[in-house]
Amino acid sequence: MTLHPAIIALLAGALAVNALVLYAAWHALAILRHWDPNSGSERQLQLERRTYLVSTLLGNAFLFEILSLALLVFVADRLHLQINGAMCAVGTFNANAWGYPALLLKVFNVLGAGLWLTLNFADSRAYDYPLVRVKNRLLLLLALPVSLETLALWYFFRNLKGDVITSCCGSLFSAGGNQVAADLAGLPPLPTALLFYLLLLLTIAFGVLFLRGHGKGQIFTIFATLTFSVGIAALISVFGPIFYELPHHHCPFCILQSEYLHVGYLLYTALFTGVLAGLGCGVLSPFRNRPSLHNFIPRLQRYLTIICLLSYALFALAVTLRFLISDFQLFS
Repeated sequence: MTLHPAIIALLAGALAVNALVLYAAWHALAILRHWDPNSGSERQLQLERRTYLVSTLLGNAFLFEILSLALLVFVADRLHLQINGAMCAVGTFNANAWGYPALLLKVFNVLGAGLWLTLNFADSRAYDYPLVRVKNRLLLLLALPVSLETLALWYFFRNLKGDVITSCCGSLFSAGGNQVAADLAGLPPLPTALLFYLLLLLTIAFGVLFLRGHGKGQIFTIFATLTFSVGIAALISVFGPIFYELPHHHCPFCILQSEYLHVGYLLYTALFTGVLAGLGCGVLSPFRNRPSLHNFIPRLQRYLTIICLLSYALFALAVTLRFLISDFQLFS
């Protein structure tokens, strides 16, 4: 199936991103060793020009990395029609041993890319590149998982066979199973939903306090991350069955299909936008007092906090409205 146009696009993009990250990581080593903003030497001038070039290339590469998560899920959902036993993207990812590692590495790298883009955006607004060492250290940490993701994607698509019988979402996300997916599906609906709404309210509360100057960005980030994690779990164990109107259907990918108006793309976009903005707000907090950034970072954190709160509010509004207008009763 590697000749499928969408697969070719994904693999070509992954190879390009990997090549740019490795190229940038090589230059990051030199920057970390020799960077001296107080020096006017020829080497420092070369490093500054190289930093600008690498940042521009990586900005485009990591933006594609974030967008390609949706493309990967979309491709997996469409390929299920060609795989025996698959009913959605779950069956595609489960068709060989590389599917879910590729997906999890993609998610991890998307979060890392979002953090790097946030740091780079703030760094580019200062005259003295105060975050250059921080963002290059993060880049070195991301080089290995990006390379592993590329390998996992290659082996996943290379070994994807249409004549292999795979498991459907009904068997994997079943409360009676013994895998992580089954554990998520088996979470008690009412306590899980209450925990999600409680964390959402706490995130909103700490976000408002932070916007008013009475809270810390790191605390807001912690609750934003917890809301994202519990939101994913609640989508599988609680909100998914409400959208499907089937009490034992806990698939996290069927909700992406046309039968449900592709609403899953809206829900996942809201969750990932929220967590990326929340993490970005927290990662900037240690640098609020840098002289060249003490005016810009608080303003950027305000924008990120508002984006996070609006994204989570959109997710909560969508699932709550579905619950209110549906005749299906999950909690009875």
